[in-house]
Amino acid sequence: MSVMIPAWVGGALAPVEKLEVHKRGLRHKAISVFVMRGTETLIQRRALEKYHTPGLWANACCTHPFWEEPPLACAKRRLEEELGISGLRLNHRDQVEYRADVGNGLVEHELVDIYTAEAIALTDLNPNPSEVMDTAWVGLDELARQTRETPEKFTPWLRIYLADHMDTIFAG
Repeated sequence: MSVMIPAWVGGALAPVEKLEVHKRGLRHKAISVFVMRGTETLIQRRALEKYHTPGLWANACCTHPFWEEPPLACAKRRLEEELGISGLRLNHRDQVEYRADVGNGLVEHELVDIYTAEAIALTDLNPNPSEVMDTAWVGLDELARQTRETPEKFTPWLRIYLADHMDTIFAG
């Protein structure tokens, strides 16, 4: 079954199959979530089965809403599906647009709603192995340094968020 996501075609928003969106580099809707524990953020290493950027580190959760799915509902759904996390209060922080080559002839051209969630008491993660192969908590400054020094280990969008939008996303 193909997944239809909201993408702009000819200036109008329309449902388009997800892989087709990336092959054509169409501008499309997305969400990203940063789960925080004080100054640390939860990162995930993408499963090797992912069709783009497998094995790279990304923020806690990032995906595309289904056609007509509100961004907040999508963010909550994917936190549970990818990491087994539910019940966090998500705060909308920013909307960011970026375009990045993600390999194999695929392009992410996203209009992203970015959320943060504070998870000081979060102890149980239940990552879905078809989505996530590893997780780690890392300080924001350390993560920003790592993305600059070893960019090949991180997804393009995470590098963009930390290089260009850190102050907006993580402002008090």
